[in-house]
Amino acid sequence: MSISNEDLINAAMEARDNAYCHYSGYSVGAAIIDDKDRLHVGCNVENAAYNLGNCAEAAAIAAMVQEGGKRIARIAVAGGRSEPGPCTPCGGCRQRINEFGDKNTVVIVIDDSNEWQEYSIDALLPASFHLD
Repeated sequence: MSISNEDLINAAMEARDNAYCHYSGYSVGAAIIDDKDRLHVGCNVENAAYNLGNCAEAAAIAAMVQEGGKRIARIAVAGGRSEPGPCTPCGGCRQRINEFGDKNTVVIVIDDSNEWQEYSIDALLPASFHLD
């Protein structure tokens, strides 16, 4: 593991700074380490037609796929209105992470006490849907 969890969290925080959240004021950044130990980042991008916005996790996954990444090894998510606060992936992003993750995928998020916690995707999305 050449990219530490601290570096991964910092990359998510930096991506959060670039979020376009004119409507909600809620910035989210995500940073992924893929199966080849490469870093991919994304931020949320909102739109006046609300359902056309894009989650940070989805943006980071798209960046990973575009660069040839196949699996998410670790993902950090940082969100909040002013200071980072609790921000677990939404249901749709949990399914997206699940699609590109496996039982070893680690999801790192900040909790209610402002401490960073690690979760498996199975803990965040139990009994998830799979096509295989």
